[in-house]
Amino acid sequence: MFDNVGDLLLKIRLGEDSFLELKEVRFAGKRVTAPHRDSLADELAAFANSRGGVCVLGVGDSREVLGIPLERLDALEDFVRQSCLDSIVPPLAPVIERLTLPDGTGSEVPVLRIDVSASLFVHRSPGGYLHRVGSAKREMPPDYLARLFQQRSQVRLIRFDEQPVPGAGLDDLVPKFWQRFAGPRIADSRDVLLDKLAMARGDADGTLRPTVAGVLMASEDPRRWLPNAFIQAVAYRGTDVLPPGDGTYHQIDAKDLTGPLDAQVLAACHFVRRNMRIAATKREGRRDLPQYDMNAVFEALVNAVAHRDYSIHGAKIRLRMFADRLELYSPGAIPNTMTVDSLPYRQAARNEAITSLLAKCVVPDDERDLTGRSAMMDKRGEGVQIILDNSERLSGKRPVYRLVDESELLLTIPAAGPVE
Repeated sequence: MFDNVGDLLLKIRLGEDSFLELKEVRFAGKRVTAPHRDSLADELAAFANSRGGVCVLGVGDSREVLGIPLERLDALEDFVRQSCLDSIVPPLAPVIERLTLPDGTGSEVPVLRIDVSASLFVHRSPGGYLHRVGSAKREMPPDYLARLFQQRSQVRLIRFDEQPVPGAGLDDLVPKFWQRFAGPRIADSRDVLLDKLAMARGDADGTLRPTVAGVLMASEDPRRWLPNAFIQAVAYRGTDVLPPGDGTYHQIDAKDLTGPLDAQVLAACHFVRRNMRIAATKREGRRDLPQYDMNAVFEALVNAVAHRDYSIHGAKIRLRMFADRLELYSPGAIPNTMTVDSLPYRQAARNEAITSLLAKCVVPDDERDLTGRSAMMDKRGEGVQIILDNSERLSGKRPVYRLVDESELLLTIPAAGPVE
């Protein structure tokens, strides 16, 4: 939006509208006194709840370029960033750019440009749920707000994984990642194929953009648009995060696992295999005895990335390894009418597009001993039973599913102990 300085200057001369907000900046010492933190948060959230926009700091309401003292730019940028993090729920991550514009005398002076994209989420700021109406922000009427929640899938009426991602373009999808779903005999163009696979959809303006499923399965790093679309893996030395009487974390290994979802799953499997203990028995010759059945671990991780709720902002999959157990936390309640007890017997897909793509996603030949499958997902619904049966066969203890605060599914897999 307003891609070059000339376009931006022309827009400033025309004045504020649905896509442009201008703010004079004032300081008292090192402290920003204008704009007020809450007021700025309201403006930025209103853009995100609408169709996006640009806020320029250092330009007055009279459309005069006033500038910002060069030595105050760092403080002002921190002020903007903290406003987005602390005063907006869920937080915003706008693009903040420093540039110069000519003031009334023709001298180039610094300003701060804040680009806000239309969001996948509905944001609340100190003024409530606001949207942009012309050059002003307005509180959304209840019926309008309800429709917006529906459109952005936070009430589950529209599948979140099939929503177009604001700010993403088809060129953000890596060809080698999406071409693997084409099949040998499909001659569709890129746009047609991505649409058929639900990896791209038209946005409100009719522009074809990657969907949530598209960026999760075919971008180098989905965190660019979904900051918590990764697996946080940590291995601990003992049986707790903080051992009793010890004020330090006893981490053996820790890594954030990123990339397309299938790559995250395989990386997490390698993390588990690398950090689990291997015992041995000499009965009938030496035989290695791992703590965990890797096929069961693979199924658990695939289920986590396939069925987690990606619309919950700020929540990530967490993999924790302890001396006596493995814990896997997956964001979101159990979908539909399923319960913890019915997980082995019933199927319900929260993310139809993602599960379909995972079922088409081939496991590399050199990883099949780790996964036990030729494809990332088997849609017959046998995964939970494999997790329970294989793990119990190895350790003698059955894994346990538990719903935490109705917002997170926790799977605990007991570790197999050493055999003498």
